[in-house]
Amino acid sequence: MKYNAFFAALAALVSALGAAAQDQPAPVVPEIFSAESPQVVPDRRTRRYLTPARVVWTTDGVFNVDELLNPGLMQTSTADMKGGFRMEKKTDAPCAVLLDFGAEFHGGIRLEARDLTPGRGSVGKSVRVRVRFGESADEAMAEMGEKGTVNEHSMRDMIVNVPWLGAVEFGESAFRFARLDLVDPDTSVCFDSIRGVFVLRDLPQPGSFRCSDERLNRIWRTAAYTQLLTMQHYIFEGAKRDRLVWYGDFNPQAMTTLNVFGAPDVLKETLGVYAETTWPLPNYMNGFPNYSLWWLISVSDLYHYTGDLEYLRLREPYVHGLFNAIKKRVKENGQAGFPAEFLDWPTADNPEAQHSGTHAIFTIAVERVVEIAGALDNDVLLAESTALLEKLRSFVPDNVGVKQSAALMALAGLEDPAKPNVDVVAKNGGENFSTFYGYYMLEALAKGGRRAEALDIIREYWGAMLDVGATTFWEDFNLKWLENAGRIDELTPAGKDSLHGDRGAYCYEGFRHSLCHGWSSGPAPWLIRYVLGVTPASPGFAEVGFDPFLGDLDWAEGTVPTPRGVIRVRVEKNPDGTLKKEITLPEGCVVRP
Repeated sequence: MKYNAFFAALAALVSALGAAAQDQPAPVVPEIFSAESPQVVPDRRTRRYLTPARVVWTTDGVFNVDELLNPGLMQTSTADMKGGFRMEKKTDAPCAVLLDFGAEFHGGIRLEARDLTPGRGSVGKSVRVRVRFGESADEAMAEMGEKGTVNEHSMRDMIVNVPWLGAVEFGESAFRFARLDLVDPDTSVCFDSIRGVFVLRDLPQPGSFRCSDERLNRIWRTAAYTQLLTMQHYIFEGAKRDRLVWYGDFNPQAMTTLNVFGAPDVLKETLGVYAETTWPLPNYMNGFPNYSLWWLISVSDLYHYTGDLEYLRLREPYVHGLFNAIKKRVKENGQAGFPAEFLDWPTADNPEAQHSGTHAIFTIAVERVVEIAGALDNDVLLAESTALLEKLRSFVPDNVGVKQSAALMALAGLEDPAKPNVDVVAKNGGENFSTFYGYYMLEALAKGGRRAEALDIIREYWGAMLDVGATTFWEDFNLKWLENAGRIDELTPAGKDSLHGDRGAYCYEGFRHSLCHGWSSGPAPWLIRYVLGVTPASPGFAEVGFDPFLGDLDWAEGTVPTPRGVIRVRVEKNPDGTLKKEITLPEGCVVRP
């Protein structure tokens, strides 16, 4: 009897639960599109709609341009069909407007129309509008093929149909300026709004830097922002071009991310699953042996900053396999090299610099393998990498007077970093610097005890880009490019060269040149590491290196992300020139004596 009562109660409970489940409303999103569906790929980015900051230029047939600067309602209305910003094209003459959104951003554009008069080339009740994006004002005005203008990696020149009483949203690039032309004669359109569509990883920013020099503050913020624009689904090289993950270009981006944004998933995934999936052994990263060396260095840097041993264990098979491949590239005399070597584009025509720089990168990478092997208690890899490192250090190449190779040799410890390599790097300040290897040049100057000279170069070289209108840092830059050149945020006046269209070299001639490249963000981590003076003295900041430097600054302050929390620093110069140093550490961190 007792058992019958129990089963009756159980049956009643099951029935009640079933009835309750039936009372739950079915989700309105189809199951195949639910967050758990294998058909769904999540987008961890956010969108912000941007109103133009100013109208730079117009032709005849353009009316009420100030209406574009109003926020608007993000919804087309029939209340005032003829009002707002209007374009009327009656002949074959251009009918166009050039807009400035105020700063470079990553994303596209949204066109929202009220009334319109379709043309012969239109589809249905729509008008054809040509849109040209530009990282500079000149680029947005350029015709396809003019001074290196291309639709490669991202579309910057396209014709779209804008519907009556509707909107169209498109574009995936990086730009600050947009030119819009009505394509067909005898057409008109009244726009509710024209908005930029800012697509970004809206990440926390636990790292910060401020000092008594506002020029350095602007450089720091611009460097950090440059890197943010290249962090999309993964971390790629340039926001306009190439929009590809190049591991030989990646290390400055990794260092900026670690010092400004901490260790977000996008960094771990780009160095981890994406790398090993796209370039499985025995392939080299991106097909370049040097790039696999830089991958090793970046994985090691990630471990230094996070102390994430489990992440390192996931990389262990690849690290060991890659080491077995590269150790075959070291000669009996200790010289390392590959059949195809590459540092950066400014040294592409100098094989001697390529050879000496590659040997230095090889040495740094194997040094990092030694550290990784020790952390993982991999005795076989530790013994083999230690022996190879000793062999590599027995060979000291010539720096051939080139800043890139000299900097790498200093960082590899192949010679005293103060003599002669750092002398080469410091010669003539920012002359012959590059936005990419400039990071390693700054690192070499710091290692050689010349942080004051590095600060001056940051002001001179990176600051010069700000002086001509940059809001992000570029794929490359040469101080000589400024001679007789206009600004990038204005249309170049007659008698001047276009700083964007008439400069550049190699694969980045003219308007193909990217003005937002993550590898140029090096001042952001450098100022934290060598002005605030905070570095991980042991993995994950269990021990903290603290060696601040002010040079000619009166004060500097900031924050540094760690897996244990944020480190806060304030350094001030006393009247006698000594430093007042304040550091607040999260629990679990100590300053290494």
